[in-house]
Amino acid sequence: MIGIISDTHENEPAIKKAVEAFKSRNVEFVVHCGDIVSPPTLEHYAGLKMRFVLGNNDGEVLGLNAAAKRLGFEPITEEKEFEHKEKKFYVYHGTSKLRLDAAINSNKYDYVLTGHTHLKRDEKIGKTRVINPGALFRVTPYTIALLDVKNDKLEYVII
Repeated sequence: MIGIISDTHENEPAIKKAVEAFKSRNVEFVVHCGDIVSPPTLEHYAGLKMRFVLGNNDGEVLGLNAAAKRLGFEPITEEKEFEHKEKKFYVYHGTSKLRLDAAINSNKYDYVLTGHTHLKRDEKIGKTRVINPGALFRVTPYTIALLDVKNDKLEYVII
């Protein structure tokens, strides 16, 4: 099971609750779909295996990457591609709808993980399942998502 989170915007109390939810579910790793905002908030993810992409509010790229390196996380980039359990993933915050739609419609990915809108999304387009976990900022309720890749099951968790 993997965890998916986005648009945390330095909401430390909610981030702490989300991290506890991920740890209690024994996720293999967590994907953050952008809008972390400041380097110090990365400390809350210590102890989890993380993959981060940049969002439109992540201006401190050098500081974020320095903190990520210190905490043992891979570099934080604008987009990520990876394979997990023989499934192809693409992660992008979603700032450019054209770029996001191009990835979704490329038919290259089993899953496209995105954020930006702060709205939950679980939609199948062609062979691609598009997932937005919601947000921990400017939305009610706050949500994260858990994805069972083996069984293609998604669960939203209210934070």
